Amino acid sequence: MNQNNILKIENATIFHHYKTILNDVNLNLKEGEFIYVIGKTGSGKSSLLRTIYRDIPLKMGNIYFNNENISSVSKKNLPYLRRNIGIVFQDFQLFQDRNAYENIKFVMTSTGWENNEKIDEKIKLLLNTVGLENKSENYPYELSGGEQQRLVIARAIVNNPKLIIADEPTGNLDPEVAENILKLLIDINKGGTSVIMTTHNYELMKKYPFRTYECENGKFFKKSL
Repeated sequence: MNQNNILKIENATIFHHYKTILNDVNLNLKEGEFIYVIGKTGSGKSSLLRTIYRDIPLKMGNIYFNNENISSVSKKNLPYLRRNIGIVFQDFQLFQDRNAYENIKFVMTSTGWENNEKIDEKIKLLLNTVGLENKSENYPYELSGGEQQRLVIARAIVNNPKLIIADEPTGNLDPEVAENILKLLIDINKGGTSVIMTTHNYELMKKYPFRTYECENGKFFKKSL
């Protein structure tokens, strides 16, 4: 694997509920690169992302992340992999019974953070980074959709991941809020973190163009907009 590739997918077959959904997927993602993945609902976008962070097993082909073949990563090594990949979900997946501070702290303690002083310092920095510095005690249901997504992003960058996988992060948001979320991801990307983002928002893609791939009819290919 080339040193400046953070992710390399070779001849991968992507499954969804034991059914092949994408064939012969090949991708080279460079360190610090931002790419879009587009395609209709059910075309395989989310299944591809879930395969990258090993939520769906890869049965055919290879995936290399950070110069390691993660195609058959063991359960024991999965937490290490997930520390280096930040995940942003469309439906947030926040703990409703914990405030913003506690939502981030949970991810930190479950990935090995122990020093409470350092945890506190980091959470304040993260909330400031995503523009939620005054919302640490607010529960998810007290936050707007855009604020919840900012909290999800704060949680995703806890361990300074080398890659962020964002699955339709602007899908349920108003246009202005959606643009601000994309700009936040672009800012994080400028700091050196690679980003793969699935989206249906062609207006935003035209305004903020990056290399784009499409999932269609079982194929994964580079798309020119």
